[in-house]
Amino acid sequence: MKLGLFFLVIGYLLSQFYRSFLAVLSGLLQVDIGVSADDMALSSGLWFLVFAAMQLPVGWALDHFGPRRTTAILLGFGGTAGAILFAAAQNALHLHLAMALLGIGCAPVLMASYYIFARSFPPAIFATLAGAVIGFGSLGNILGALPMAWAAEMFGWRTSILAIAAVTALVSAVLWVVIQDPPKAETPQGATGSVFDLLRIPALWFLIPLLIVNYAPAAGLRGLWVGPYYADLHAASATGIGNVTLLMALAMIAGNFAYGPLDRLLGTRKGVILAGNLAGAVCLGLLWLFPLAGFWQAAILFAAVGFFGASFPMMMAHGRSFIPAHMTGRGVTLLNLFSIGGVGVLQVISGRVHALAPAQPPEAAYQALFLFFGLLLLIGCIIYAFSTDRTD
Repeated sequence: MKLGLFFLVIGYLLSQFYRSFLAVLSGLLQVDIGVSADDMALSSGLWFLVFAAMQLPVGWALDHFGPRRTTAILLGFGGTAGAILFAAAQNALHLHLAMALLGIGCAPVLMASYYIFARSFPPAIFATLAGAVIGFGSLGNILGALPMAWAAEMFGWRTSILAIAAVTALVSAVLWVVIQDPPKAETPQGATGSVFDLLRIPALWFLIPLLIVNYAPAAGLRGLWVGPYYADLHAASATGIGNVTLLMALAMIAGNFAYGPLDRLLGTRKGVILAGNLAGAVCLGLLWLFPLAGFWQAAILFAAVGFFGASFPMMMAHGRSFIPAHMTGRGVTLLNLFSIGGVGVLQVISGRVHALAPAQPPEAAYQALFLFFGLLLLIGCIIYAFSTDRTD
């Protein structure tokens, strides 16, 4: 069990890398294959959209086939093929297809570990375990920052991505061997096990709006917009952008570990989630008000958005507490669908927000992005405030 979970964390590390490395490669991709910032916004958004679309079939597969086969097969074929295609890309279409394949490959990894936690560990520690997986796995965020920038400059971005493709193939093969599937829960007499049964749980509807938007600002800024922001407004190099994305990645890791145990310490999930996301909205408001803050002043605000935007494991624990045991796989993946799907949709929309903003002054497009993400987060918090607080 422990060895399987260890390699699931390694798989999730790869997932975090693949969702975030575009920001560092943005300048190189623009020069080498002529893609624009809007092209990369679409590519990044496609990763999240395809990842989200895979959640329902992944949930069904987890409940019926278990995490071993589901994760090893999808990561092995989708993740490896996507990375190879990315390394060989000659235009924007190749990037789009590569990121879609990577989304398929990465789709089951985190939910497989959550499925094992929900089926094999006490409910009261779900949030802590879920946060720890994301915290350790988010080292992939770090690999997609300064180390990726260094590797791209030393060996070329194509060679670097091919090396990651080889690692992906190896990890998927190991997962096939070491994951132990937990026992399946019996379906109660007369229960259909349909996703529609989950959607008939009223408590989930007050969580869903914030689930859609809570991770989107951190993922969108870290995975895409930090790079163009610093290139356009601070004339930063790939190494400079790598330093900022590294800081943001470290803050996101710290946030995952900080959120995890707070529900047991404070006796409330709702209060912790609400306070954290409101703080993130405040940071986005400050970036909107002061878009030309100094290099490191802006970096600190980006890092704060990443820290406070790490409430996803706590929200999953909150939502999981309402889900029947026999629907664990479909339940956690449905919640993840709303979260990752929201990131994907908002990532694509953010590209249009950036493109439609006034060209002058140069900071106007980024102010529009900060306002866009901040208002959505605030609306999600207002709806979530009416949710039912529940700890296991």
